[in-house]
Amino acid sequence: MKLLWTKEALLRLEEIEEFISRDNPSVATEFVDKLISVAETIIHNPKIGRIVPELSLENIREILHKNYRIVYLVKKNSIDILTVYEGHQLLKEEEIIKNKN
Repeated sequence: MKLLWTKEALLRLEEIEEFISRDNPSVATEFVDKLISVAETIIHNPKIGRIVPELSLENIREILHKNYRIVYLVKKNSIDILTVYEGHQLLKEEEIIKNKN
């Protein structure tokens, strides 16, 4: 099973790192590395994450790390990381749907 990152998800990681680095650049890098590491664990058990409540679609799931949500799409031979965002923000369904195709 392959793990693929959408442009949207990579952009979100950059934004997260940039935001955290305003206070502490080394912590920012470590935190983003940890988010990536958590996402990589999905490869071994794609259904480990919960179904995204806002969408209720079996193949779109999320795994949580601290207060961040890593949203992913389970396909036959791959897992696409659709977005990563802070949990207190609302999920932008249009971002998920455009990355799903």
